[in-house]
Amino acid sequence: MNIYRYEENPLITPADVAPHRPDFEVLGAFNAGVAEYQGETLLLLRVAEKPISEDPNIVKAPVFNVETQQLDILEFRLDDPTYDFEDPRMIRTRDKMEGFAYLTSLSYIRIARSKDGHNFTVDEKPFLYPFNEYQTFGIEDARVTQIGDVYYVNFSAVSEMGVADAMISTKDFVSYEYEGNIFAPENKDVLIFPEKVNGKYYALHRPSLKSIGNLDIWIASSPDLHSWGDHRHLLGIRDGYWDSGRIGGGAVPIKTEKGWLELYHGATKEHRYCMGAVLLDLNDPMKVLARTETPILEPEADYEKNGFFGDVVFGCGTIVEGDVVKMYYGVADTSMACCEMSLAEILQQLEDESR
Repeated sequence: MNIYRYEENPLITPADVAPHRPDFEVLGAFNAGVAEYQGETLLLLRVAEKPISEDPNIVKAPVFNVETQQLDILEFRLDDPTYDFEDPRMIRTRDKMEGFAYLTSLSYIRIARSKDGHNFTVDEKPFLYPFNEYQTFGIEDARVTQIGDVYYVNFSAVSEMGVADAMISTKDFVSYEYEGNIFAPENKDVLIFPEKVNGKYYALHRPSLKSIGNLDIWIASSPDLHSWGDHRHLLGIRDGYWDSGRIGGGAVPIKTEKGWLELYHGATKEHRYCMGAVLLDLNDPMKVLARTETPILEPEADYEKNGFFGDVVFGCGTIVEGDVVKMYYGVADTSMACCEMSLAEILQQLEDESR
């Protein structure tokens, strides 16, 4: 597979984003949903911010307060035996019956805009900031599906109740309508197809099971984008492969003559994330036609291998221009990058490896 990584990569880094609050620092600007609007490329960045602690012995946790519509900043001492601080992303209780407690950062969605797809300016204010009880720990990893003149933006809504998938709709990326939670916890990586197929909307999703089962891709259908049913298992992890640990949807499915092309992410059990491809039937997306055995993109560049969480390429959106697939992707849970691939080459790799 021929990959052209932009010379400007990484396109957006935490240093390019001013914190929403002066007492916070930006840890990441990554995993952005992608849209084209009025001649511009829009990246709906996941911006992760952490409250600054002046005391090295204190860890802070931001929590959105639904009643005040403000953030509460909770403080925890590192020598408090009640909590486990080993993972810098979260605070856990040492009691295994309790487990997870708080996140050490809060994510929200901010828009970056570009006329050429290479050089971006980041909006000063958030586009989506926590606003209800399902988002008290933040808003993460937006995906954008355009249907007609409406852009549907779905995202992970994170709270003490779990990770749900919520959705808003917008026509101008200024105002929006809240459409509610479309998938209940625990669920991530929801991707809505850009048109109806035989009278139904379809979506990929990834239940995050806590008991039996693997972190696999499922598919569901809906008559109205709100009521999702007929859930079916679509794609599973593969022992001994690059996607042996977990898989999940990446970019919104691309319609081709050969089928619906889905660029999905997969990780090993050691958490090395790559991008692969699967081809679904045009008239029945619940039918898998072909799947790549080797990645189409894997972490090789320095900015992909090193960062807040290294060895990660995580595509969340594409722009297709003829044979050129421009995939914008998060790198190392830190920044944004872009690469270009040939649509024909991706389809050829699918055909070759599925024989």
